[in-house]
Amino acid sequence: MGIITSTVKVGQKPPKDVIKAAKKAARGPINYTEDAPRSTPEALREFAMLAAERNRRSRKQAVTIRLVPDCLEKYKALGSGYTGIMADVLNYVADNPEILSKARG
Repeated sequence: MGIITSTVKVGQKPPKDVIKAAKKAARGPINYTEDAPRSTPEALREFAMLAAERNRRSRKQAVTIRLVPDCLEKYKALGSGYTGIMADVLNYVADNPEILSKARG
């Protein structure tokens, strides 16, 4: 069995046929020469370094901010995961200096 790929959007579930194929593949034996070839020690060291870097970058820091109630209500109305959306908006604005200059006024 090969690699199963599917593209889904945030909040969307994978198609049923993809889920069915993945479950079928999970029951079968692993073919190490085709599905998962053995890694060399050098490749494993490189993977460990990449994983450590990814983990360092994805570590999140807790902060406290003060928001006007209207702003918080708008984000909470988005439902579960609204804090992640807030973080995405903050990142987007921080990466676009023209937006920041308009906000400062």
